[in-house]
Amino acid sequence: QVQLVESGGGLVQPGGSLRLSCAASGKSLRSYAIGWFRQAAGKGREGLSCIVVSHGGTEYTDSVRGRFIATRDDAKKTVFLQMNNLKPEDTAVYYCAIDQIGFGCSRHITPDEYANWGQGTQVTVSS
Repeated sequence: QVQLVESGGGLVQPGGSLRLSCAASGKSLRSYAIGWFRQAAGKGREGLSCIVVSHGGTEYTDSVRGRFIATRDDAKKTVFLQMNNLKPEDTAVYYCAIDQIGFGCSRHITPDEYANWGQGTQVTVSS
């Protein structure tokens, strides 16, 4: 069982940036596609991006395309979500999870197709 851990959240002003990390206790994520999601208070979980760790291919939802960038480190043990030009509506708990379908990243990043969720990291965008 691969346990994912997110980190890097915090309080940032509108227009600022944060970089989130997702790791699996030192294990390689090479075999996986990793999705990033968020859940704002009182709302459902929203898929944001997906990265195929082996080759770095990515998909993004329209609401974050051009602002958020998913990458992974050379050792393929950590994936990152660089979040730029943050807006108050980006305030949420952010999660990473492993794709269960096994065909890489779908254009539709659907929470039901992911498992091994981390505990989440809070991102608050406020002045």
